[in-house]
Amino acid sequence: MPEILDTLSANLGQRLLAEGLRLAVAESCTGGWLAKVVTDIPGSSRWFERGFVTYSNAAKEEMLGVTAATLQGGGAVSEAAAREMACGALMRSNAQVAIAITGIAGPEGGTEEKPVGTVWFAWALAPEIVRTQRLQFAGDRSEVRHQSVRVALERLVELLESGV
Repeated sequence: MPEILDTLSANLGQRLLAEGLRLAVAESCTGGWLAKVVTDIPGSSRWFERGFVTYSNAAKEEMLGVTAATLQGGGAVSEAAAREMACGALMRSNAQVAIAITGIAGPEGGTEEKPVGTVWFAWALAPEIVRTQRLQFAGDRSEVRHQSVRVALERLVELLESGV
């Protein structure tokens, strides 16, 4: 399974490098896994700008500018939070592209409305160009996190290829 993340990271890096773009990531439930897999690629310093691991709500507010209203309203695992995380990563870095991941990896923390495995993503190609997606993953904590990193990479490559 790690090989797919390496391949996806390398492909993303090639795409970003070809377009002269740099990436920032804002992670919650993945705890830095996304930043780790992209920096596993030799030469990633040419296209990876920085990563934010904002596990707590306070960190999301302080480091990324996620609003208290968003966190109190929809919660940290919401479309609004993912969007604000991605935009915050862009605004607080020298990157032109950002990925945000926030979710419930489990085994605890799920609710009826947001069961374990619920993950929100945001991909920002500019503050005004943000795509979001909610997915529901099956599996244990590690599997939810792995699938989240995979989807984050796959979807950004798709977005860049589509010219969005």
